[in-house]
Amino acid sequence: MKGITFADPAFLWLLVLVPAIITYYIIRQQKTIASVRMPDANAFSNSGKSFRNWLRHVLFAFNAAAITLLVIVAARPQKTDRFQDVTTEGIDIILTLDISGSMLARDFKPDRLEASKNVATEFISGRPYDRIGLVVFSGESFTQCPLTTDHAVLINLMRELKSGMIEDGTAIGNGLATAVNRIKDSEAKSKVIILLTDGVNNRGEIAPATAADIAKTFGIRVYTIGVGSMGTAPYPVQTPFGVQYQNMPVEIDEAILREISQKTGGRYFRATDNNKLVQVYAEIDKMEKSKIDVRQFTRREEKFMIPAAIAFALLALEILLRLTIYKNIT
Repeated sequence: MKGITFADPAFLWLLVLVPAIITYYIIRQQKTIASVRMPDANAFSNSGKSFRNWLRHVLFAFNAAAITLLVIVAARPQKTDRFQDVTTEGIDIILTLDISGSMLARDFKPDRLEASKNVATEFISGRPYDRIGLVVFSGESFTQCPLTTDHAVLINLMRELKSGMIEDGTAIGNGLATAVNRIKDSEAKSKVIILLTDGVNNRGEIAPATAADIAKTFGIRVYTIGVGSMGTAPYPVQTPFGVQYQNMPVEIDEAILREISQKTGGRYFRATDNNKLVQVYAEIDKMEKSKIDVRQFTRREEKFMIPAAIAFALLALEILLRLTIYKNIT
């Protein structure tokens, strides 16, 4: 009965009479068993009641069921559908993620890239009314997913990311420029880029500062996140014996990341472990909340016709049986 409500639920209290009626019927049946004095009852020992005689109780069952259904009809069952008309100010967000080889460093669990993907996925799930897109970069950059409200597709594409999909390196300027190009024509009142990297710009044709100037021109706010522990971290290194992890200095160009965020009205964050990365996204989430006006509409559809039809059918069948098969029994 999901979605079923009653317009007059007080009538349902009448259902307590049904067990009382059943009890009364049982007691009455026990008292109406005829007692006849016979000199010898052996002659009737094999005369038991016929099957048709036992079926007379069906008439009472029809009555009880009809009464129950008529009480439900009186309570007016209704199916209630609720609709929400949601209005938002509209925030468009491009997540720009570094997938270079250094993102496989193990100072995060299981590594920087997987930790970043997991936290970004939670961020996406928490913003159902925003359009979100995904740009990735290492030695070059490309759009993994354009702006969309189909977050299931976006999350699946996020999960498919892995290091080595494109040429290695850290082209922060190219990554930011690609993100700007994807969001610059948006009509949203707020346009945001969240750029995450763990390195220093060493590739690409566009300088990070130049990309920041372009973002500022289009009114795009850029939040930058530097990912990596302080000091050294275990980085994957290819050796003749396969990939091995060696502790190497963590180098993040925090100066350029701060410059990008300051130019565009955003903010720079440093995430040194999984928990800090979660906190960073939570803080950005608070700063970029959509203003949502929700209006709720309710539509009710009367559902008493089916129980009413069944009740009247049972009553009609009971009357028919009393006038035919059970005419001389009940």
